[in-house]
Amino acid sequence: MNNRLHRDIVVIGGGIIGGAIAYYSSKAGLDITVLEKNELASGTSSRCDGNILAIDKDPGFDSQMSLNSQQLVHELSKELEISFEYRNPGSILVCENDTEMEAAQKWVSQQQEAGLDFNMLDREDLRNESSYFADDLYGGLECKTDSTVNPYMLTYSMFYSAEKLGAKIHTNTEVKNLYKNETDQFVIETNHQTFTANKVVNACGVWAPSIGEMIDVHIPIKPRKGQLIVASRQQPVGLRKVMEFGYLISKFGGERIVDPITDKYGVALVFEPTESQNFLIGSSREFSGFDTKVSQEVTKYIAKRALRFYPKIADMTVIRTYAGLRPWTEDHLPIISHVDEVPNFYVAAGHEGDGISLAAVTGKVMEEMLSDKQTCIPIEPLRYDRFKERVMG
Repeated sequence: MNNRLHRDIVVIGGGIIGGAIAYYSSKAGLDITVLEKNELASGTSSRCDGNILAIDKDPGFDSQMSLNSQQLVHELSKELEISFEYRNPGSILVCENDTEMEAAQKWVSQQQEAGLDFNMLDREDLRNESSYFADDLYGGLECKTDSTVNPYMLTYSMFYSAEKLGAKIHTNTEVKNLYKNETDQFVIETNHQTFTANKVVNACGVWAPSIGEMIDVHIPIKPRKGQLIVASRQQPVGLRKVMEFGYLISKFGGERIVDPITDKYGVALVFEPTESQNFLIGSSREFSGFDTKVSQEVTKYIAKRALRFYPKIADMTVIRTYAGLRPWTEDHLPIISHVDEVPNFYVAAGHEGDGISLAAVTGKVMEEMLSDKQTCIPIEPLRYDRFKERVMG
C-alpha cells in the first residue's frame, strides 16, 4: 500500500518564517504544506522580543529590506483576521559618551541618505522621553518607522489565515529523513507519514543545518544564545523600544568600552514595553551550542546593565527569565535562496535576531521565488552560495 502523500511545496519549520511563507504563498494560490516538529512558534519565535526594526540595520540594503518588511507588517495588521498587538511607536538608541554620539551622527546621516526616517536626539529629548533615564546620558537617535508586535500572535495569525487560504499544517510532525527519488521528487519521511514534494523550503532557523545535512547541503548557520528578563513595576518606565548604541557594536562584533564580563556575554541594554505594561529587558549574545538554560550570571549582568541606563528601576519585579537561540550567519544577513546543487530546494533561515523584523519580507520574497516572479527586493546579497565564494577566495 502506498501511503505517501504528494504535495507541491513543503515548508519545513513552523516558526514565524514558515508562517510568513505559508501566508504569502497560499494567498498567491500556491499549494503549501507546513511540517513542524513541535507546536507552531514553539522555538525561537516564542523566545524573543517582537520588534520590526530598521534602527539596528546596516544602512543600505539591510535597512531597506527592514523598511520593506515594516510596510508589509503594517498591511498585515489590516489584512489578518487575528490581531497581533501591532503598535508603531518608533524606537531609540541611547549613547553613553562622545565617541558613541559621533558614531550615531554618522549612522543617522547614512540612514537618512538611504531614505529612512532617522533623527538625532539630545539630552533634553531623552528627558522628555522618560524621566527614568540616567542623567549622564549624552543623547541618542530615533527611527520613527520602527514598530512592535507580539511575535507568537503574529506567527499564529499568519498560520490561521494561511490555513483558511488552503495551506495544510501538520504539527508534531518531525522530519526524520529527506532525499530525492529516481523521479527527482523529494521524499520527506516524518515520524507519522511520508510525503513527496516537488519543492522543499527549509525554514528551520537554528535547526536548518540538520535538515540541510540530510540532503548534503552545508548551511553555515550557528545558534547564538540570547537571554531576556520579563519585569514589571508600579509606573510605566517608557513607551517605546530603547537600546544602547553599544548594542549595535555588540551585534556586529566591534570593540566596546565595558567590563570584561559584559563584553564576554555580549550584554547590551534592550528595553521594550509590552502591551500589558510589563517590559522586557535584554540582551546577551553568546555561542553555547543548543543550550537554552538560563544563566543566573548573565541575568545579573543584564539587570546591572539596565540599571546603568535606568537607575530608578531598581525596584522592578522580575516575573521570569528565558533564553532563546538566534540563527547566526557570518555576515549577519539571512539566507533566502535556492540551492544550485539541489534543484527546487530552498533555504529561508539565518535571520539571527531579525527573524521577527524580516519575517514578512522573507515570506513575500520566498513566494515570489517559488512563483518565478520578480522579487520585491534584490536577492543577490541573500544567496546561499555567497559563503562558498568566500571560502574559495
